[in-house]
Amino acid sequence: MKALLILTFAFITLTSSAQDGYKIDFKIKGFKDTTVLLGYYIGENNYVRDTARANAQGVFSFDGKERLLQGVYFLAINKVKVPFDFLVSRQQHFSMETNTDDYVRGMKIKGDEDNQLFFDNMIFISERHKEADPFLKVIKDSTLNEDQKKQARESFQKINDKVMAHQDEIVTKYPASLTARIMKASRPVEVPDPPRKPNGTIDSTFQLRYYRQHYFDNFDIADDAMMRLPKPFYTEKLNEYLDKLFLQMPDSLMAAIDDLATRVKKNKETYKFLVWNCVYKYQKPIIMGLDEVYVRLVDKYYLSGEMDFWIDAGLKKNLKDYADKLRVSLIGKTGANLSMQDQNFQQKSIYEIKKRYVVLYIFDPDCGHCREESPKLVDFYNKNKVKYNLEVFAVSADTSMQKMRDYIKEMKMTWVTVNGPRSYVGLYSKLYYAETTPSLYVLDDKKKIIAKGLPAEQLEGFLTNYERFLQRKAALKNKGS
Repeated sequence: MKALLILTFAFITLTSSAQDGYKIDFKIKGFKDTTVLLGYYIGENNYVRDTARANAQGVFSFDGKERLLQGVYFLAINKVKVPFDFLVSRQQHFSMETNTDDYVRGMKIKGDEDNQLFFDNMIFISERHKEADPFLKVIKDSTLNEDQKKQARESFQKINDKVMAHQDEIVTKYPASLTARIMKASRPVEVPDPPRKPNGTIDSTFQLRYYRQHYFDNFDIADDAMMRLPKPFYTEKLNEYLDKLFLQMPDSLMAAIDDLATRVKKNKETYKFLVWNCVYKYQKPIIMGLDEVYVRLVDKYYLSGEMDFWIDAGLKKNLKDYADKLRVSLIGKTGANLSMQDQNFQQKSIYEIKKRYVVLYIFDPDCGHCREESPKLVDFYNKNKVKYNLEVFAVSADTSMQKMRDYIKEMKMTWVTVNGPRSYVGLYSKLYYAETTPSLYVLDDKKKIIAKGLPAEQLEGFLTNYERFLQRKAALKNKGS
């Protein structure tokens, strides 16, 4: 099987020149005559920003004329991460001193209040964990009943309340600090109980609407520091928002993405990151039909020139090429006619088939996965061709007529099978996206594409549900008339 186009993305750092730049001085007892890397996180990846050489006393510095982008950074030696993170925020001239015995508790910071808050909080949380451990063991003990765990739960809750109060104090006193922004970002949105309508019934959609509207109250989606956290929190938040709070349909998702893009556009870092994440997400979506979102995003944000401030010509061409391959056979479009020679050199056309459904099956006789899928499709066809009034139009990707004939005989394929290269309408791959085999499409009686990418074993379930959908649609139409 051919591999799916892999879209690669090199983050081009957009920084503005600043006179003071950055200078971070370190002294770490235990480091000696070694090269130290300064790294940062983006999503699930790590990147190197700078290098320095620690002397015999463990002293080294990172400095530059351009300010660093805010976020959580780390040190690494010989590609191994040193076991502590630190912040780079508004203040970028500071010093840190510690030792390899206990990096966090031994840390002394000068010149940066944000990192002081960050490390103080780590120590505070560590101490609370120690307090909570004995109570957690009781709570998790399956041999105890709930009454026996009651006191442990109450004690654990008091510790949790102490942690929340501590973080509330930081968020209130230092709202602009990166420490506070990270703390706030991890907090869930509190959704109130639904109100009652004038007729006395509960508004069942209120909580969903409220949660959608306030989803980013605690998480500033335009703050590019949220991209540079040890966990891919930004991407996770974005995915949850799109996956759980909107209908999984192109129009609904595009409206949601466009709204988010407008909200983050003031920050070019988050603008490019958000839009790129969405492009990557819908490049090969889990849900059938959402590849249309990919096509629409590429058209609107990349081919329009909107993202020319960072994208290069090569990547732009890759995006366009893949979008053009997809756009010809999106769900809802009328499928193009295919006309090729069958095993007897007779011309057969998909438009000649007058059935309620046509299953377009593109295979390769030498494809191992096709050899697994073809018998399943044969079984489905024999059992359901009358029930659903359908026909299969199978296209062999190989030039060999003999291979196709042998395959038809071996698989007992009694449907229409044609040789793809012996085409009267040009390359089938220009009309239906089929860079992997097998590829499967379902067309209705007007040759509109209603499904694609389904495995043969899911066809019966799909057609059953689709016909129910058509019946409900017809019933509603009749009721309305």
